[in-house]
Amino acid sequence: MIRLGVNIDHVATLRQARRGHEPDPVIAAALAMLGGADGITIHLREDRRHIQDRDVHLLRQTVPHGLNLEMGAADEIISIACTVRPDLVTLVPERREELTTEGGLDVINHHGAVANAIQRLDSAGIPVALFIDPTFEQIDASKRLGAVAVELQTATYSEATTSAARARQLDVLTQATAHAKANGLNVHMGHGLNYLNVIPIVRIAGLEELNIGHSIVSRAVFVGFDRAVREMKEAMRIG
Repeated sequence: MIRLGVNIDHVATLRQARRGHEPDPVIAAALAMLGGADGITIHLREDRRHIQDRDVHLLRQTVPHGLNLEMGAADEIISIACTVRPDLVTLVPERREELTTEGGLDVINHHGAVANAIQRLDSAGIPVALFIDPTFEQIDASKRLGAVAVELQTATYSEATTSAARARQLDVLTQATAHAKANGLNVHMGHGLNYLNVIPIVRIAGLEELNIGHSIVSRAVFVGFDRAVREMKEAMRIG
């Protein structure tokens, strides 16, 4: 069964719109777990636009397993991760002006920074995944750097506007998954997945985990968080 990591960043986005106390992403995480989430994903950005340090520390205390901390390879954030010790760190690209993560981390051209981050996190006993584009070159570089998993970005698939383009991207993801598995890497996917386009994705052999946030949070506005998570798990089972 493919695991579902629920990204709760946008619960914090709503809270930060008023710089107040609600809605609390810590409560959202509890409801997501009650709804069947296999883990919780959060992105601690350098600009603290949504998730705050307080959230990270409280979630470590309240999420019993599967806490996945997304982060850029910045010294300050690496130090926080080494203190908090999430179950997994996923290194992602980060630009302050972007609305959300755009494309995968170029681990080939940022070899030094990624290698340093992995070394520090590994020394703290924290396994590392790399959020990358689904290319053989990026997968091979991730393996050489010592990542335990790759999260293949599904934005290109999710944003495809024709059935032919979606089919091409699905094939790209399928081949990339097979290549990663052949190299001993665990395979995760995420970005732009929703209740409909997730169905073909979960049919990819070797896929182990999905990280989905915006679609679940959007659905939760209307039906509640635990039900929104249950519905996503059902969509994954249908696939």
